[in-house]
Amino acid sequence: MVWLLWGVMIVGMLWVLLSELPAGVEARMPFPYMIALIPFLWVPLVACAVVAGIIHAWGPMCCLLGVALSASTRRIAYWGTDPHPRRERRTAATARDASRETSRETVSDNRGTSRETSPVASVTDSIDDTGTTVEPPSSLTLMTLNCRYGRADAVAIAREARTRGVDVLALQEASDDLLARLDAAGIADLLPYRRSGESKETDNGGFNVILSRVEPDDATSDAIAIPAADVPSITLPMAGGHDVTFASAHPKSPMRGCREWSAGIIGLGGLAKAAKQEDRAIAVVLGDLNSSTEHPSFRALLKTGFHDASLTQAKGPNLTFPRWLKWPRIELDHILATRGAVFTDVASFEIPETDHLALTARLTVRV
Repeated sequence: MVWLLWGVMIVGMLWVLLSELPAGVEARMPFPYMIALIPFLWVPLVACAVVAGIIHAWGPMCCLLGVALSASTRRIAYWGTDPHPRRERRTAATARDASRETSRETVSDNRGTSRETSPVASVTDSIDDTGTTVEPPSSLTLMTLNCRYGRADAVAIAREARTRGVDVLALQEASDDLLARLDAAGIADLLPYRRSGESKETDNGGFNVILSRVEPDDATSDAIAIPAADVPSITLPMAGGHDVTFASAHPKSPMRGCREWSAGIIGLGGLAKAAKQEDRAIAVVLGDLNSSTEHPSFRALLKTGFHDASLTQAKGPNLTFPRWLKWPRIELDHILATRGAVFTDVASFEIPETDHLALTARLTVRV
């Protein structure tokens, strides 16, 4: 029995070490799936440690508990110290209501315009019909959702977007039928500007879409080339002269090709690098990134300059897959931003008829 316990400990240790492989090296089956399950290894490891304690095998017991702790380290990091100073959190909270009113004023003046975005003139300091200057918002509410082959409940999406005051909505695995159902549910009245990726046979479950309440300065159907569905983006003017580019992304799952999976995740870092080259530019990625902080490829993406909304909020993870299980769930959906943005009010919630939870967050720019 003692040797068996030592064997379990060694297997557990080697399993945990998979997350320390260089980025891209883990792109071999079944490594991506094994790495995704690392946060749950503590369950069998602690169970074996209890057995070791019962038979007074203190050496294996201590080692099993140590490996169990190491398997949980990155999950525990979600309860870490909030990196944002208290003053920044107060600024984000103060900007919340003001920016929401600004967004509503902007969209009320632009209803009836084209629902498909194209590069347009800046709306910075625009004038509404009453002659009132409309300042760019300093804070926006964001939402992202994987729509499971376009089957997600469109009425529920529109309802949540309305109730939560969503300003930017990113959808993955969308379809023309879903967009038609969303329009019937009134989404265009809430978010009149949209940009979609081109629908292709090689898409992983459907195309990506980004919708906005605020009129964009610029938009593109494919902001960066990765081996996955197109990455549509819009650029919105925000307070302090910031140009914030929001992109809806969905790298391939490992079962559709491990190398493409890793390359797609790492490739999104190009958006962060592009933002660094422009003064006061911020890049935001929303979507089902098919990876978590356990995956070296995802951590390589963060190193390009992105920070994760759930991690920086430091109030626990927002586990989004699968929807029908309360536990165990894994973190696949993310909202990321480059330097200059602060996240608050990060939360996940259910939308019927899809296998992912939706993820929402409040983004405030540092003026």
